[in-house]
Amino acid sequence: MTQTFPNLFTPVKVGSKTLKHRLNFGAHTANMSEGGLPVDRHLGYYSERARGGAAMIVVEPVPPHRTGVLTRGNFRQGDDAVIPHFRRITDACHAFGTVMIQQIYHVGAHGDWDNSFEANWSPSGLPSMHDSDGSHAVSESEIEELVEGFGQAARRARDAGFDGCELMAAYNALIEQFWSPFSNRREDRFGGNFEKRMAFSAAVLDRIRKYAGPDFVIGMAISVDPSRPDVLSVADQQAIAAWHDARGLYDYVTVGTGSYFDHTRIIPAFLYEDKMGPPFAEAIRQAVKTVKVQAESHIRTPENADYVIASGQADMVSIVRGQIADPHLANKAREGRAADIRPCISCNQMCWGRRSRDYWISCLINPSAGREFQWGGDRFTPAAKPRRVLVVGGGPAGLEAARAAAERGHRVTLVEAADKLGGQFRLAGMQPRRAQILDLLGWYEGQLEKLQVEIRLNSPIDEAEVKAFGADAVVLATGSQPARNGYQRALPTVERLPGVEKPNVFAVEDVMGRAARLGERILLLDDSGNWRGAGTAWAMAEQGHQVTLLTPDSMVGREISRTGSEYPMRKRLRGAGVEFITDAAVGEWHGDGATILDLLAGGSRWLPFDTLVLATANVSENGLARALGGSGLECHAIGDGLAPRHAAAAIYEGRKLGRAL
Repeated sequence: MTQTFPNLFTPVKVGSKTLKHRLNFGAHTANMSEGGLPVDRHLGYYSERARGGAAMIVVEPVPPHRTGVLTRGNFRQGDDAVIPHFRRITDACHAFGTVMIQQIYHVGAHGDWDNSFEANWSPSGLPSMHDSDGSHAVSESEIEELVEGFGQAARRARDAGFDGCELMAAYNALIEQFWSPFSNRREDRFGGNFEKRMAFSAAVLDRIRKYAGPDFVIGMAISVDPSRPDVLSVADQQAIAAWHDARGLYDYVTVGTGSYFDHTRIIPAFLYEDKMGPPFAEAIRQAVKTVKVQAESHIRTPENADYVIASGQADMVSIVRGQIADPHLANKAREGRAADIRPCISCNQMCWGRRSRDYWISCLINPSAGREFQWGGDRFTPAAKPRRVLVVGGGPAGLEAARAAAERGHRVTLVEAADKLGGQFRLAGMQPRRAQILDLLGWYEGQLEKLQVEIRLNSPIDEAEVKAFGADAVVLATGSQPARNGYQRALPTVERLPGVEKPNVFAVEDVMGRAARLGERILLLDDSGNWRGAGTAWAMAEQGHQVTLLTPDSMVGREISRTGSEYPMRKRLRGAGVEFITDAAVGEWHGDGATILDLLAGGSRWLPFDTLVLATANVSENGLARALGGSGLECHAIGDGLAPRHAAAAIYEGRKLGRAL
């Protein structure tokens, strides 16, 4: 049955512009600039989302002042050199009927000296929530400098072809710092009572209107974080929005979640519920009369978005990660092809995970993100000559290679030894709250069926069978297996954990594959610091086991920290009764307990356990690749079969190879 979204795909007027529908691509830091200028990577990234049907795109923020620089990839502030580069982007996106907005931001006290090399400017000199720095309380003349910076940034945006700008007050940025009595302790005309605390934003908005003109669309991004008593409440934000609305100072307001006081809710991972932002957008919508309200924050699907519009929670919806994962989401939904939308899994690994390391962003399930200018978007060029392709292995690398090759017109057969597709990725999807991975695997199954890929399950294949198959090209996506030696990076010269051969020792794959015979008290040795260990510990705890997670790191979930998920993950584990041992290693497994080594103080202790579970490095399943070496067949090893890594590497290599075959 074709699914349509009649509420979402209706026009809406925002200021002087009419959007073709209500599904937008909101602001986020893509971090792709070179020398502070938007270049081909930006052009490909944004134009692909315009081609894909986004009604309005809010291009990532530009700092209005030298003290507002936050990332390596920030655009140049105060420099008209950006104008012609942005003009290329706005012209390309306008060609698809997309309204183009540029966000302008300054995070005030929470800046990053390592990038700006300037003191952080704030209303009252409070500490940063970004790092250990304090901030500089601005003088009135410095406030004028900031106001002028915002005005000039908007003027550049107008000259670059943008239809408007969006100011970021969200997450306790500078504008919100002036609004909040917690962060604004001033006693001059910019602080004190409610009216005075509105003076800074009013001055900025007036200056933008003066420089950019009456038809320039102006938006304001705000957020709500009910978990924190020290940020503005919903009622506060309602009063602020109503004040600005009554004075006609901006045309729309975007409502998200989280703050610099709790980053985890800014870009909510799968640990959080869907549609986090809409209830707060609804509250703001009830408080205003003329401005349009946009909802964002974990609105993952067009079904979610249509419900938000239909229920009156908002006038527009921003889906960011969903359109990173599938830049054609809007068009597919509008055309009744929702089943073809590649579903975001809310993992944050390659979007926020790369941005947090100051790299340009991409996507675990869509490696074309950030590479559109090199790969021709998220689309495929038909092969000059269709070939017969054999893909061995149905994990993420094999699935993506098969899909990409079939999209190009090759005749593809995929053979998988197990009775289901997905490999270890399917096991990950069986961990608590990670069923979005199973949704993605379902999408792959649907796409491969449409592309007429022949799938053979329960079909292990050997060297002779591969040769007899007669493929023009063989893709070896054979995955990896647990090493089962208990090797720990903290003990690099100990190649095998003493006692690892005992019968009550299992790998996390055994646990999630339901092949492990678990005792009551479980020690999970987590040498990886990612979801293999943490998610398996959570699953075992939910099954009623007493779980202790041991890691050589100083914190549980070291690798997860880059995704903004480690804190809520640790809360979930603790809530499930999981105990943590950090800065430690296992010296020996005795069958009824373990010798625990203290990596900081030295020494050891014995603790009783019934079962040892290993989340340690895997080894490649590369026997078939070795056997076929020198056979004369065109063979390509990808994914864990080449080297054990994350799913992002597997899908990237599958896409890259599928495009090249």
